[in-house]
Amino acid sequence: MANARRGEVDGVLDGKTHRLCLTLGALAELEQAFGDEDMLALAIRFEGGRISARDAMRIIAAGLRGAGADVTESDVARMRAEGGVAGYVDIVARLLAATFAGDEKAAKVERVSEAGSDGGAIGNRPFPGTT
Repeated sequence: MANARRGEVDGVLDGKTHRLCLTLGALAELEQAFGDEDMLALAIRFEGGRISARDAMRIIAAGLRGAGADVTESDVARMRAEGGVAGYVDIVARLLAATFAGDEKAAKVERVSEAGSDGGAIGNRPFPGTT
């Protein structure tokens, strides 16, 4: 089981549960991919609540690699999430919450996701940290 205190989440892709974690190396990879200068810029980008499918693919791939999987973005592009598009959004939202939001908020995102009350979105916004 994933440990949100360590920034880990579990996500179901291609019918298998995978661990994801945005390690320091994974965050550096995302900084480069998005052209951001630092982690604060990444957090601000994600807090805006808008993300493309390509961004989600990059985040999921970085999270899988951060947890030790040997995958490329092309591999992730072919994977299917449990729940379809909402499943991808759920994985990304929980991963970003575990990485940037701290223990309490990450736990809240996890509870909302488990309850399925809004398809993985938080307050009708798909990403953590939005107000």
